[in-house]
Amino acid sequence: MDKNVIFYFSGTGNCLDIARNIAKGIGGARLIRIRDGATVSNLSTAEKVGFVFPCYGGGAPEDVLKFAGRLKINPRSYTFGITSCSAYAGTGLAKLNMMIPLKYWGVITHHCSCIWLFPHKLMMPLLTIGEAQVRSEELAQNMAKDIAKGVVKSKKPPMNLFNVFENMLWPAIAKKKVEAFSVSDKCIACGQCVKLCPRGNIKVENGRAVIGKNCSQCLGCLQFCPESAISIGSITDRREHYHNPHVIASDLVDCRIGDHV
Repeated sequence: MDKNVIFYFSGTGNCLDIARNIAKGIGGARLIRIRDGATVSNLSTAEKVGFVFPCYGGGAPEDVLKFAGRLKINPRSYTFGITSCSAYAGTGLAKLNMMIPLKYWGVITHHCSCIWLFPHKLMMPLLTIGEAQVRSEELAQNMAKDIAKGVVKSKKPPMNLFNVFENMLWPAIAKKKVEAFSVSDKCIACGQCVKLCPRGNIKVENGRAVIGKNCSQCLGCLQFCPESAISIGSITDRREHYHNPHVIASDLVDCRIGDHV
């Protein structure tokens, strides 16, 4: 049985990197990516159970809340949630807290991965990739110290009404962006995007990747594509692509990464 378990949702690596740094700071943890086919450890004896996920459209990715709703966590376990965002936390932590009461929660800002919405350099505070990474690591280390000590926050995660409204609009916006996906003839049919997709929404047909309609908008396929063959309109072709500097595509392929100490 795993003593510490961290579930994470990550398309471009920021949340995996944060989960790794939290795991190191609490003496190790089993890291499990939230995706189709992810295996769930027996959590009955887990002392600490955490969630690390991004803010999408003012809230948590739909997959995170659905996954959390299927878990059976020992009420005596120490639970925590960390969200990564470019500027604001959104409603994700608050909604997760309604399902699984969190003893500790935190927010780490990093570079934007949704480049059809904003350039990846847009984050608060404004920092270079290197500076943002150092800040993320420092914040994760500090949070890990609190988690290791069992610090309990008396204040609940915020539920901003603007973010609630924004999150209500997100599914319709995301659907339009899914319809805008295209794959150019630069595609080499390497299959990397197929393995990366958390919903199994991509396949290779006739020597080219084909993206379906069941998309979570993680954008891992676009950001990691070695040939920049995947597009969501001209704006994503013009903007610089981004993924966490410490994460490569193969890191995100496995559902269970293993212990990181």
